[in-house]
Parts: sequence; C-alpha cells; structure tokens
Amino acid sequence: MGKAKKVRESGTDDFDCWWWLIQNGTPTVFITVGLFALLVRVAVSLHPYSGAANPPKFGDYEAQRHWMEITTNLPVKEWYRNSSNNDLSYWGLDYPPLTAYQSFIHGRFLRFFHPQSVVLFTSRGHESYLGKLLMRWTVLSSDALIFFPAVLYFIVVRYNKPSRGLKSELAWHTAALLLSPCLILIDHGHFQFNCISLGFTIGAVAAILSGKDFVGSVLYCLALNHKQMSAYFAPAFFSHLLGKSLRRKHPIVEVLKLGLLVLGTFAVVWWPYLYSTQSVLEVLSRLAPFERGIFEDYVANFWCASSVLIKWKRLFTTESLKLISFTATVITCLPSMIQQIKSPSHRGFLYALLNSSFSFYLFSFQVHEKSILLPLLPATLLAVEEPFIFKWFTQFAMLSMFPLICRDNLVVAYLALLALFVLILNAPVQHKVRETNYLNSYLGSATMFFILCCSFVLHIVYLTMHPPEKYPFLFEAIIMNLCFSQFVLVTLACNIKQWLLNKPAKLEEIEKKLI
Repeated sequence: MGKAKKVRESGTDDFDCWWWLIQNGTPTVFITVGLFALLVRVAVSLHPYSGAANPPKFGDYEAQRHWMEITTNLPVKEWYRNSSNNDLSYWGLDYPPLTAYQSFIHGRFLRFFHPQSVVLFTSRGHESYLGKLLMRWTVLSSDALIFFPAVLYFIVVRYNKPSRGLKSELAWHTAALLLSPCLILIDHGHFQFNCISLGFTIGAVAAILSGKDFVGSVLYCLALNHKQMSAYFAPAFFSHLLGKSLRRKHPIVEVLKLGLLVLGTFAVVWWPYLYSTQSVLEVLSRLAPFERGIFEDYVANFWCASSVLIKWKRLFTTESLKLISFTATVITCLPSMIQQIKSPSHRGFLYALLNSSFSFYLFSFQVHEKSILLPLLPATLLAVEEPFIFKWFTQFAMLSMFPLICRDNLVVAYLALLALFVLILNAPVQHKVRETNYLNSYLGSATMFFILCCSFVLHIVYLTMHPPEKYPFLFEAIIMNLCFSQFVLVTLACNIKQWLLNKPAKLEEIEKKLI
C-alpha cells in the first residue's frame, strides 16, 4: 500500500490518535492541540503563584494585580509618576505603555466581577479564590486571543499546502509551540503575560516570512511596546529587513518607509505621553532598572556565571558595567547581523532571532531567569529543522528556571510538563532529522549522557538536600553554571549554522522560499 500505511503498521495501536490527527488537516490539528494546550494551562493555573501568602510585597502576581489597580483608578498621565496615589517603590509600572493598556483592560474586567480586588490602596496584597480565578483568566484569555492565533498564522505560513509527509511535522510543530513547558510555567504558574509580547513576535516573524514586511514591522513594534525585553530580537529584525531593502530597486525609499512605519507605530502607542518631554522621560526611566545591578538572583548568563570568580559589582561601577555589557552584547550580535545584511534568507532570519536573543540573554544588563523564554521562542520556531538543539536547549532552559519554580511551589507542575515535553519529543513524527548535529559531534554521546545525568542529579539534590551554611546558594550556582555552559555551546553552534547559509540570493528567490 502507501508508505504512510507501512509506517503505521510498524508502530503500535498507541499511535492511532496521532495518525488520525495528522490525516485531518491543519484546522483539525490546531483545534485539537489547541484545546489540549488550554486544558494544560488551566491545570497549571490551579497551582500556587509567585509570592502567594508572602507579604509584604508578595511577588509577580501582586505586581500584575497592582498595575491593574493603578491603571483602573488613576488617569493615564499618572501611571508612571511617583505620587501619594502611586508609590513607585511598591511594584511601580516598569514596562512600556502597551503593558499599561493591557493592565487597564484587565483591571476593568476585575472591577466588574470583583471590585474589591482593584480598590486603590486597600486592595494591596489582595488574595482570594475569586481574585485568583479572575487573574488566571486574564492570562488564559490573552493566550487564546494573541498567542494562539499568532502560532496558527506561523503554522499556516510555514506549512502552506502541506504534503502528506509534512502533515506529521505540522502537528508536531504545533504541539511544540503551544505546549512550551517554560512559557506555560512562567505565565500560568509563576504569573506573567509573556504570551502577549511573544505572540506579537511570532506574528511578526510569520508576516515577514510571508513577504508582508510592513505588517511584520508593526507587530514587532507592538511586541517591543509590551515588553522592552523584546529588544532581544531587534538586531535580527533590523538586519534582515535592511538586507532585503538593500536588494530592492529603491533601497533608500524602502528603508525610509520602514522607518516611518516604526515611528508611526511608536507614536500611536506613546501618544498619551507625548505632550511633554518630562512625561516621556518618566516612562523611560521606569524601563531601565539599572539600580538593581547587572544581574538579579541566579541567572544562567555570563555575568552571573563568572561572578563566582570575578566580583563584577565590587570591581566596577554601574556606569562601567553598563558600557561593558553593552559592548559585549553588540560584539556578539554583529556576526549574525552581518550575515543577514549580506545574504538575507528566511531560515537565516530564524537563526538570527535565536543568535541575537542569546547575545542579549548572555551579556546584556539586568537579565532575569524568565528571559530565557526569548531565545527559546526562535529555537522552537526552528524545532523541525533543528530538533536536537530544540530538545537540548529546552531541557536546560527548564533547569535554569528550576530554583525559581521551587520558590513558587510549582515542582509538581514542572515535573508534569517535563514529562509532557518528553512525550512530544518522542511523538511518531514522519520526518527524518536533516540537521548537522554539531553539538553531538563536538561533545560526543558519552559526554552528553554525563551532562544529562548531572542535570538529573541536580534536580534531586536541590529538592532533598540543604547547602552548606557558608555557601547558601551553592546549588543555584552549580545549576546556573551548567546551564550557562550549554547555552554557550548552543549559540556557538547556531552562529556557525547561520554563516553556513551565507550564499548570495536574489530577492525574488528569497521571497519564494519560506525556509
């Protein structure tokens, strides 16, 4: 009979659901996987959140609720201004205006159903069953309205009229994007709204892959205006669009059009604050928390990993560290940018997104554990082309967040999502790995097995043992350095792979090929 039938007969009856799924087209795949992904999110949301029952400042859950309180009760001009009604030392808004508008909409929703949860002043530290339920629904609805449609857009662009052989890849890729364990844990466990900025970013990527550069530029500007960490992707967007513009008939005109579009989008989003320079500066001052230091807590980047030997905060002033980190970030971004300016391509663009976001994560100023979600996004978009890198990176991204997850009492959800991730990795996908596995070649199977064993042991040690009194953060330091070493290997491999794509291509060929 057919090849698909032979493959199916060689499997077991456990694969029947999978084979039914991939034979029923994109709509059925997306609806089925999407509903399951929503159920997983609901299940995780039943667990504790950041700072639960932990006064006086609680955690990110209280920060998001407080922003809803502020935006609902104060005029827009006072949202970023320190005053008797808005004490910025207590979870003051520190994200761009689009986050404030989102908080306003969600605050109105809370005030309609549970007014006492957003009353000015008296609602501080508010914790109730209904309040938690409504707050969880704000994240779930944001996922369903922004992140899920963006993933569908990307899948439709990426798998336009998929053949039988690609249907299995389509289903697997959809599951990998919608069931990302790190994103689910942070947004629906810890409590944040990364799904909005990441959703806009996916939409921007899909638009550019389909040749709609203007739409992609607007969507990326929205991502940047929701969370400033979306700047991790800026070098990739800039270099790719510049490289394409330079190959068109009137390059200067194309660059000017993109520039005006970006300025126009920013002007619309920032309009309530453009009435004075002071108002703009009030917002900008909240977006760059340099006073917190070059890193906070234990994060698997260069500054935290090397601080075991080099005490950066003692040796250098904040101003010096800002300059050093900026220089390191730019230098590590440059190779990826140069490649895209010289030879822009769709697959190269995805590599550039991964490489530029890794440069920011590893070397920029004031990085959080949760920032690993940014390089993880393009790694997931490349999951079919780079299945090993996707698998290896995701495992250590989860490990890098493990101390944070333990503080939030989300270990059960973490283990469940890790098990689900392993099941997704081992789904009966029909494609064969097409990648050149640099990591496996460089490290060797024995070394990789040893690293995985270390990761497994660290999970157990962190849960069951207490560190020495003299070194209370010993386990966190070991976890961060192990993860940092793997992140460095991944970004080196991906930079090499991007440069191997460096072949001159005509604009017409670029626009015809998706990946």
